[in-house]
Amino acid sequence: MKHSGKAQAAAMRLIWLTLLVLLAILLAAIVARFLGSLVLTLSTALIFVWGVFVLFTLYFFRDPEPRAPAGRGLVVSPGHGKVDIVDTTTEPRFFGGECQRISMFLSVFDVHVQCAPVTGRVVFLKHSAGQFLSALRTDCGLHNENVMIGIEAGDPAGEKVGVRLIAGVLARRIIPWVEAGEEIVRGERISLIQFGSRVDVYFPKRAKVRVKVGDRVLGGETVLAVFE
Repeated sequence: MKHSGKAQAAAMRLIWLTLLVLLAILLAAIVARFLGSLVLTLSTALIFVWGVFVLFTLYFFRDPEPRAPAGRGLVVSPGHGKVDIVDTTTEPRFFGGECQRISMFLSVFDVHVQCAPVTGRVVFLKHSAGQFLSALRTDCGLHNENVMIGIEAGDPAGEKVGVRLIAGVLARRIIPWVEAGEEIVRGERISLIQFGSRVDVYFPKRAKVRVKVGDRVLGGETVLAVFE
Protein backbone atom coordinates (compact mmCIF):
# COMPACT_ATOMS: atom_id res chain seq x y z
CA MET A 1 0.00 0.00 0.00
CA LYS A 2 1.02 3.58 -0.52
CA HIS A 3 3.46 4.92 2.14
CA SER A 4 3.52 1.57 3.82
CA GLY A 5 6.48 1.17 6.22
CA LYS A 6 7.40 4.84 6.29
CA ALA A 7 6.38 5.22 9.92
CA GLN A 8 8.53 2.27 10.91
CA ALA A 9 11.40 3.75 8.88
CA ALA A 10 11.01 7.07 10.70
CA ALA A 11 10.98 5.21 13.98
CA MET A 12 14.14 3.35 13.05
CA ARG A 13 15.84 6.61 12.01
CA LEU A 14 14.94 8.10 15.36
CA ILE A 15 16.17 4.98 17.15
CA TRP A 16 19.50 5.05 15.27
CA LEU A 17 19.86 8.78 15.87
CA THR A 18 19.31 8.40 19.58
CA LEU A 19 21.70 5.44 19.58
CA LEU A 20 24.37 7.62 17.95
CA VAL A 21 23.74 10.35 20.51
CA LEU A 22 23.99 7.80 23.32
CA LEU A 23 27.24 6.40 21.90
CA ALA A 24 28.62 9.95 21.54
CA ILE A 25 27.77 10.68 25.18
CA LEU A 26 29.39 7.42 26.33
CA LEU A 27 32.49 8.13 24.19
CA ALA A 28 32.70 11.67 25.58
CA ALA A 29 32.46 10.25 29.08
CA ILE A 30 35.26 7.77 28.35
CA VAL A 31 37.45 10.52 26.83
CA ALA A 32 36.66 12.86 29.72
CA ARG A 33 37.57 10.14 32.20
CA PHE A 34 40.81 9.46 30.33
CA LEU A 35 41.66 13.16 30.12
CA GLY A 36 40.75 13.65 33.76
CA SER A 37 42.98 10.76 34.75
CA LEU A 38 45.77 12.14 32.53
CA VAL A 39 45.45 15.62 34.02
CA LEU A 40 45.43 14.15 37.52
CA THR A 41 48.52 12.06 36.72
CA LEU A 42 50.33 15.06 35.21
CA SER A 43 49.33 17.20 38.18
CA THR A 44 50.80 14.65 40.54
CA ALA A 45 53.99 14.49 38.47
CA LEU A 46 54.26 18.29 38.31
CA ILE A 47 53.74 18.61 42.05
CA PHE A 48 56.43 15.96 42.59
CA VAL A 49 58.87 17.78 40.26
CA TRP A 50 58.13 21.07 42.01
CA GLY A 51 58.71 19.41 45.38
CA VAL A 52 62.08 18.07 44.20
CA PHE A 53 62.95 21.57 42.93
CA VAL A 54 62.04 23.10 46.29
CA LEU A 55 64.18 20.58 48.19
CA PHE A 56 67.14 21.08 45.82
CA THR A 57 66.82 24.87 46.00
CA LEU A 58 66.82 24.80 49.80
CA TYR A 59 69.81 22.44 49.67
CA PHE A 60 71.67 24.56 47.12
CA PHE A 61 71.18 27.81 49.01
CA ARG A 62 72.19 26.31 52.34
CA ASP A 63 74.41 28.61 54.35
CA PRO A 64 76.35 26.81 57.10
CA GLU A 65 77.91 28.93 59.81
CA PRO A 66 81.66 29.12 59.06
CA ARG A 67 84.09 28.36 61.87
CA ALA A 68 86.96 30.69 61.04
CA PRO A 69 90.29 29.52 62.50
CA ALA A 70 92.16 31.72 64.95
CA GLY A 71 95.71 32.78 64.25
CA ARG A 72 97.82 35.51 62.70
CA GLY A 73 98.50 35.91 59.01
CA LEU A 74 95.99 33.31 57.82
CA VAL A 75 94.31 33.36 54.41
CA VAL A 76 91.24 31.11 54.48
CA SER A 77 89.29 29.78 51.54
CA PRO A 78 86.50 32.09 50.41
CA GLY A 79 84.60 29.22 48.75
CA HIS A 80 83.59 25.61 49.19
CA GLY A 81 84.94 23.42 46.42
CA LYS A 82 87.87 21.51 44.96
CA VAL A 83 91.26 23.12 44.38
CA ASP A 84 92.43 22.60 40.79
CA ILE A 85 95.00 25.37 40.35
CA VAL A 86 97.91 26.44 42.56
CA ASP A 87 100.28 28.66 40.63
CA THR A 88 101.93 32.03 40.12
CA THR A 89 100.21 34.39 37.72
CA THR A 90 99.84 38.05 36.81
CA GLU A 91 96.76 39.90 38.05
CA PRO A 92 96.69 43.37 36.44
CA ARG A 93 93.51 44.87 37.84
CA PHE A 94 94.18 44.80 41.57
CA PHE A 95 97.71 43.49 42.17
CA GLY A 96 99.21 45.09 39.09
CA GLY A 97 101.78 42.34 38.77
CA GLU A 98 102.81 38.84 39.80
CA CYS A 99 101.10 37.05 42.66
CA GLN A 100 100.11 33.58 43.76
CA ARG A 101 96.76 32.14 42.82
CA ILE A 102 94.61 29.31 44.16
CA SER A 103 91.55 28.46 42.10
CA MET A 104 88.68 26.19 43.10
CA PHE A 105 85.74 24.74 41.20
CA LEU A 106 82.30 24.88 42.84
CA SER A 107 79.90 22.23 41.58
CA VAL A 108 76.12 22.57 41.89
CA PHE A 109 76.37 20.40 45.01
CA ASP A 110 78.75 22.75 46.84
CA VAL A 111 77.81 25.64 49.12
CA HIS A 112 77.73 28.81 47.02
CA VAL A 113 78.05 31.45 49.74
CA GLN A 114 81.55 32.93 49.84
CA CYS A 115 83.42 34.18 52.91
CA ALA A 116 86.12 36.79 53.52
CA PRO A 117 89.60 35.21 53.31
CA VAL A 118 91.15 37.79 55.65
CA THR A 119 90.18 40.58 58.01
CA GLY A 120 90.60 43.97 56.38
CA ARG A 121 88.96 46.57 54.17
CA VAL A 122 87.47 46.24 50.68
CA VAL A 123 89.45 48.66 48.53
CA PHE A 124 88.57 47.35 45.07
CA LEU A 125 85.30 46.06 43.61
CA LYS A 126 84.97 45.55 39.88
CA HIS A 127 82.34 43.73 37.80
CA SER A 128 83.42 42.60 34.33
CA ALA A 129 80.97 41.37 31.72
CA GLY A 130 81.90 38.28 29.73
CA GLN A 131 80.91 34.85 28.50
CA PHE A 132 79.42 31.91 30.38
CA LEU A 133 81.84 29.10 29.58
CA SER A 134 81.93 26.00 31.75
CA ALA A 135 83.50 26.71 35.15
CA LEU A 136 85.26 23.35 34.81
CA ARG A 137 87.62 25.10 32.41
CA THR A 138 90.54 26.43 34.41
CA ASP A 139 90.93 29.32 31.96
CA CYS A 140 87.31 30.46 32.15
CA GLY A 141 88.29 33.33 34.44
CA LEU A 142 89.91 35.01 31.42
CA HIS A 143 86.66 35.01 29.46
CA ASN A 144 83.66 34.67 31.78
CA GLU A 145 81.65 37.30 33.60
CA ASN A 146 83.27 37.91 36.98
CA VAL A 147 83.53 40.17 40.00
CA MET A 148 86.91 41.03 41.53
CA ILE A 149 86.98 41.94 45.22
CA GLY A 150 90.27 43.46 46.38
CA ILE A 151 90.99 43.45 50.11
CA GLU A 152 93.67 45.34 52.05
CA ALA A 153 94.42 43.01 54.92
CA GLY A 154 94.71 44.14 58.50
CA ASP A 155 96.97 41.17 59.35
CA PRO A 156 99.60 41.53 58.07
CA ALA A 157 98.75 45.20 57.70
CA GLY A 158 98.60 46.48 54.12
CA GLU A 159 98.93 43.12 52.36
CA LYS A 160 96.70 42.61 49.33
CA VAL A 161 94.36 39.63 48.96
CA GLY A 162 92.01 39.35 46.00
CA VAL A 163 88.92 37.20 45.42
CA ARG A 164 87.58 36.72 41.92
CA LEU A 165 84.01 35.35 41.64
CA ILE A 166 83.56 33.70 38.25
CA ALA A 167 80.29 32.79 36.55
CA GLY A 168 79.83 29.45 34.76
CA VAL A 169 77.39 27.88 32.31
CA LEU A 170 74.59 27.82 34.90
CA ALA A 171 75.89 30.53 37.21
CA ARG A 172 74.43 33.62 35.58
CA ARG A 173 74.28 35.81 38.65
CA ILE A 174 77.04 36.94 41.00
CA ILE A 175 75.80 38.85 44.05
CA PRO A 176 78.45 40.69 46.10
CA TRP A 177 77.34 41.53 49.63
CA VAL A 178 80.14 44.02 50.27
CA GLU A 179 81.00 47.47 48.98
CA ALA A 180 84.24 49.36 48.44
CA GLY A 181 85.39 50.91 51.72
CA GLU A 182 83.63 48.31 53.87
CA GLU A 183 85.47 46.64 56.76
CA ILE A 184 85.21 42.85 56.76
CA VAL A 185 86.23 40.05 59.13
CA ARG A 186 87.84 36.73 58.24
CA GLY A 187 85.10 34.13 57.68
CA GLU A 188 82.37 36.73 57.23
CA ARG A 189 79.94 36.16 54.34
CA ILE A 190 80.77 38.40 51.38
CA SER A 191 78.93 37.07 48.32
CA LEU A 192 76.75 34.49 46.59
CA ILE A 193 77.19 32.84 43.18
CA GLN A 194 74.14 31.00 41.93
CA PHE A 195 74.85 27.47 40.64
CA GLY A 196 78.12 25.97 39.29
CA SER A 197 80.98 28.45 39.31
CA ARG A 198 84.62 29.13 40.18
CA VAL A 199 86.49 31.24 42.76
CA ASP A 200 90.08 32.46 42.42
CA VAL A 201 92.11 33.76 45.35
CA TYR A 202 95.17 35.98 44.82
CA PHE A 203 97.82 36.81 47.41
CA PRO A 204 101.48 37.94 47.54
CA LYS A 205 104.28 35.57 46.61
CA ARG A 206 105.78 35.69 50.10
CA ALA A 207 102.78 33.87 51.63
CA LYS A 208 103.24 30.14 52.20
CA VAL A 209 100.65 27.93 50.46
CA ARG A 210 99.04 25.27 52.66
CA VAL A 211 96.90 23.35 50.14
CA LYS A 212 97.51 21.38 46.95
CA VAL A 213 95.63 20.50 43.80
CA GLY A 214 92.87 18.01 44.51
CA ASP A 215 92.16 19.22 48.06
CA ARG A 216 88.58 19.99 49.02
CA VAL A 217 88.21 23.25 50.92
CA LEU A 218 85.52 24.83 53.09
CA GLY A 219 84.63 28.50 52.79
CA GLY A 220 85.68 30.54 55.79
CA GLU A 221 87.46 27.57 57.40
CA THR A 222 90.22 25.92 55.35
CA VAL A 223 93.58 27.71 55.54
CA LEU A 224 94.89 28.27 52.01
CA ALA A 225 98.05 30.19 52.87
CA VAL A 226 99.93 31.80 55.75
CA PHE A 227 101.96 35.00 55.94
CA GLU A 228 105.03 33.97 57.96
